[in-house]
Amino acid sequence: MQDIEELAHAKVNIFLRVLCRREDGFHEIETFMAPITLCDSLEIEPADEFEFRCDEPALASEDNLVVRAARLFFSETNRKAKVRLALRKKIPHGAGLGGGSSDAAAALRGLNRFFDAGLSSERLITLAAQLGSDVPFFVNGTAATCSGRGEIVTPAALPAPLSLLLLKPEFGVPSSWAYSRWQATHEVVGAIYQPQEIGDIHFVNDLERPVFAKFAFLAQLKSWLLQQPEVGTALMSGSGSTIFAVLRPNADGDSIAKRANSELDPELWSCVCETL
Repeated sequence: MQDIEELAHAKVNIFLRVLCRREDGFHEIETFMAPITLCDSLEIEPADEFEFRCDEPALASEDNLVVRAARLFFSETNRKAKVRLALRKKIPHGAGLGGGSSDAAAALRGLNRFFDAGLSSERLITLAAQLGSDVPFFVNGTAATCSGRGEIVTPAALPAPLSLLLLKPEFGVPSSWAYSRWQATHEVVGAIYQPQEIGDIHFVNDLERPVFAKFAFLAQLKSWLLQQPEVGTALMSGSGSTIFAVLRPNADGDSIAKRANSELDPELWSCVCETL
């Protein structure tokens, strides 16, 4: 067995509609998600026993979704867990970019390839659904519409790649909290929440209402981005706290990020990337 590397790409939600709360406690949603060039990486190599390492020590625990995905894979395939997994993080935590879910899917894909286990994409998606609502989306690594609680994945495509600027403050937003507050705020009106369009692409996120009600800075960040001449539109990704801007042709994302650091928050994390 040879060492391999599996990339775990982040995502943005082009649109996210919350339809209702389900009897199982989850929410019925419809969302269109696109993977982006920002990614973590997972290295897999032979070892005498199972090991997991992460360059962010706070994430190097048994609770990490990578470890849970590995345990699930070994249970499914009856392979011996003699492998070392090393995760290198670039996707920030609590950002609405799906970092943990993508890492889990990368573990399933990578272990399947490393052990030549032959699990089909359909079987990997079934396993992924046991780990989290977003994990099935990341198995195939393509843009898709997701429904149900997020586990029903229908491949789709953007008309063309989008150039993006991601901006995130130091704080994150727990997804469970954002969804728990949706019912109380889903009828709140305001121009900032209205759908936006670029060509045939519609941008809207129903979780902006509860999140912006508590984290006013994120509403300010979105409004600021919409005022920049190089920005076509801006939207919160997932439950936040990342706001992404769709850049106009030839826009300099790094220049906008520096402007945001100067005018809004010097500690803003930023990333210039594009959809895949």
